[in-house]
Amino acid sequence: MSGLITRRGLLAGISALGAGAALSACGAKTGGDTSKAAGAKADTSGGAVRVGLLNSLSGTMAISEVTVHNALLLAVKEINAAGGVLGKQLKPVSQDGSSDWPTFAEKAQALITDSKVVATFGCWTSASRKAVKPVFERNKSLLFYPVQYEGLEQSPYIFYSGATTNQQIVPALDYLKKQGLTKLYLVGSDYVFPRTANKIIKTYAKANGMEVLGEDYAPLGSTEFATIVNKVRSAGADAVFNTLNGDSNVAFFKEYKSAGLTAKKLPVLSVSIAEEEVKSIGTQYLEGQLTAWNYYQTTPGAANEKFVAAYQAAYGKDKPTSDPMEAAYISVHLWKAMVEKAGSFDVEKVKAASDGITFDAPEGKVTVDGATQHVHKTARIGKVTANGLIEEVWNSGGPIKPDPYLKGYDWAADL
Repeated sequence: MSGLITRRGLLAGISALGAGAALSACGAKTGGDTSKAAGAKADTSGGAVRVGLLNSLSGTMAISEVTVHNALLLAVKEINAAGGVLGKQLKPVSQDGSSDWPTFAEKAQALITDSKVVATFGCWTSASRKAVKPVFERNKSLLFYPVQYEGLEQSPYIFYSGATTNQQIVPALDYLKKQGLTKLYLVGSDYVFPRTANKIIKTYAKANGMEVLGEDYAPLGSTEFATIVNKVRSAGADAVFNTLNGDSNVAFFKEYKSAGLTAKKLPVLSVSIAEEEVKSIGTQYLEGQLTAWNYYQTTPGAANEKFVAAYQAAYGKDKPTSDPMEAAYISVHLWKAMVEKAGSFDVEKVKAASDGITFDAPEGKVTVDGATQHVHKTARIGKVTANGLIEEVWNSGGPIKPDPYLKGYDWAADL
C-alpha cells in the first residue's frame, strides 16, 4: 500500500507545467546521498561494462514495460554477438521501477552508484522520467528514454529516442482535422504526460478551428470508467483523444464497448496503445480504432523484418513488436554508435559525438539531433485490425525534425 499512497501523493501535486519541480524534489529526496553520488564513476576497467535497464517489471505499467525491457536485452545480445562496444561486452543490470516514481529514482541512483553503469536505458511514463531526471543530471550520467512524450523538455543527460510532440501528437491532430473530426473529447491518466499533452491539444484546437467538448482524467491504474464513458457518449464529440496509460486502457475500452460505442460511431485515437496493449486488451474491443506512433510491426522494410524475426525467435512467435520496444531497441544501437564515434565511454565525449548519428532502424532511417538530443522520426497513423496488428493509414512521408518546445508553430508560442 505504501507505494500506492506515495504515487497518489505525487500525482496529486502534478500539473502540466508544475510536475518538473514536484518530481525533481522527490528525485532529490529518494535518489540517495548527493555527496556520494557526485563521486560516482562508471566502471570501464574490465573486459565488460555494465549498462542499466530501468523498467517497471511489476505494477500497473508492467503491461507495457516488460516488453520494452525484453527489446533492450535483445539489442544488448546483438551488440555482444557482434563484438561489443569498443571491444568490451555489455553486461545488462536490470532494476524494477515497480510503476512507482520514487522507486524509479532510487533504482536509478543504485545503477549509477552501486552498479557503476556506463549508461541507462528505460522509464516509460513522464512521471518516472521526471523523477529520475535530477538523479542523472547531478551524477552526469546518461539516460536513454524510449517512449513518446509530451515535449517541453530537454536535459543535457537524457537522449529521447521516442517521439516528441511534433512527431506524434501534432500529426495526429492534423490527421483528425483532415478527416473532418473536429469535435474532440480528451481522456487521460492523471499525471504529467496526459495533462501536458492535453494542454497542447487544447491550444492547437483553438488555433485550428477544432473544439474540445470535454476533458477527464482517471488515476493511473484505475479500472472504473463508467462515468467517464457516459460523459463521452453524451458530449456530441466526433472523436476521442486518448492518453490513458497502462492497464487502465483495458477497463476503458471494455466499458466503451459495453456502452455501445464503436470505432465507426465514435473513433478513439490513442497515443499509448501499441501492439502489446492491443493483445492484452483484446481486438474485439479495439478493431478499427486509431493509433499514432512512428513504428508498427507491419512497417515495411528489411530492417523491420529482421527485428521482428529476432524478437519472436527470442520471446515467442506470438509476441508482437511495438513502437516503444523499437525505440528502446534502437536507443542501445544509437548509444553504441555514439561511443564508437567518440572512441570513449566518457559521457561528455559521447554527447559531443551524438549529432548526426544515424541508424537503419526498423521504423526507417533515424538521425540524432545533437542540439536537442532527440531523434528525427517519421509520424504514422494506424488502425487496429482484426488480427491484432496495426496497419498504417497515413505517414508523414519522411522523418520529422524534433521540435520539443514547438518553436516552429506560431500557435504554440504561449505554451
